[in-house]
Amino acid sequence: METFITFEGVEGSGKSTQIQLLGDYLAGEGIPVLLTKEPSGTPIGRKIGDILFHRGHFAMCPETELLLFLAARAQHVREVILPALQDGKTVLCDRYSDATFAYQAAGRRLDPAFVAAANDFCSSRVKPALTLLFDLPVETGLERADRRDARLTDPAAADRFEREELDFHNRVRQAYLKLSAAEPERFRLIDASRGVEEIADQVRGQVMDFINKQR
Repeated sequence: METFITFEGVEGSGKSTQIQLLGDYLAGEGIPVLLTKEPSGTPIGRKIGDILFHRGHFAMCPETELLLFLAARAQHVREVILPALQDGKTVLCDRYSDATFAYQAAGRRLDPAFVAAANDFCSSRVKPALTLLFDLPVETGLERADRRDARLTDPAAADRFEREELDFHNRVRQAYLKLSAAEPERFRLIDASRGVEEIADQVRGQVMDFINKQR
């Protein structure tokens, strides 16, 4: 069985915590699983990510940002995602193409048609079977991200997206909600304002229900 599941959400939504908890749970259930993330799911992607998230790179234009994310995706799909799916693993990915439509098309106001065509080319049209969207007000998410960043040894390591204006983050959130509404069969909306364990229970329930229906 090939299962590709993505985790999406605004800054501070807790998706990275939840993907790790779900990965541990699936492994404990004897389900072969691979956890990965974008853009840093490959050695090349990690180098691209260093450029994308560096707080000193505010001069980066939206077009450069888009193409860097897509370059990382092209490598990620071919080097990690497709081989794992072909091996019969359940792939859990922290951000994927929906993030590009939310952050670059909506957040940066780039042409959605161009973004779609470029993404299809770079991703080989590999699309998630299930997407969990962790939703909460952007103000709450940014407050969480600020608390997390305060614990960093090097504050400069916090990514530059968190420093964008509130309007940018609201455009991202609304874009995610529109994507979810347009594909209700793929998306599962998760209330990310709740506690970690409560969210984890819902995530496990949604994913196991999906996996069991595929068997």
